[in-house]
Amino acid sequence: MSALSPVSTPLPAAGDNDQGVPVSVRIRERIKAAQQRFHANDNIAEFIEPGELEALLDEVQQKMNGVLESLVIDTESDHNTQDTARRVAKMYLQEVFKGRYVAIPPVTEFPNVERLSELMIVGPVTVRSACSHHFCPILGKLWIGVMPNEHSNLIGLSKYARLAEWIMSRPQIQEEAVTQVADLLQDKMQPDGLAIVMEADHFCMQWRGVKDMDSKMINSVMRGSFLKDPSLRREFLSLLNNKKS
Repeated sequence: MSALSPVSTPLPAAGDNDQGVPVSVRIRERIKAAQQRFHANDNIAEFIEPGELEALLDEVQQKMNGVLESLVIDTESDHNTQDTARRVAKMYLQEVFKGRYVAIPPVTEFPNVERLSELMIVGPVTVRSACSHHFCPILGKLWIGVMPNEHSNLIGLSKYARLAEWIMSRPQIQEEAVTQVADLLQDKMQPDGLAIVMEADHFCMQWRGVKDMDSKMINSVMRGSFLKDPSLRREFLSLLNNKKS
């Protein structure tokens, strides 16, 4: 094989043949060519080329105008909704679903020089997401317990919030979101144990459907020593409950 030979099948790129093809179609075809998933809570940043997010914003705005028209909303003479399609498109791509379209935030990892091996708890970290079933808000808190070992990487306190936000700012269901946060932190830190508890309000239950304003969802993920050691798990949950109360 020569030095110029490709080592893998290149992904389709934008070019003259793409004129008139919606940018969402080009991105989708790259993902399919790579045989990767693009579920609502997946990150697809690596398949988006420079300048395409701006084009995608225009496309979403156009489609959102169609939604408003189908809802029989007069966006021409109603001063309140004249720019709604653009605002909604920007909200989805640049804010509430931003975690789908941007790369993971940079996280500096530090070696555990002092060989710390005591329980650390971070939280509450405020999390904001949207239910992938109805696109209604999910607002809640996240608590993270870490049991490092001498080989673990340590990360700055603010980075827990940045990584959680990157995962949560996608259409999610809470059960999968907590698992994604756990997988990411496990990969970054390689601790002996990892525990995550999330408590959240779901507007798909409060705003529609049963319209129950008081119900919350609480779930947890336990990894490593938190799963194997009942006393460590009890310590974490006890400290968490004391902090919450």
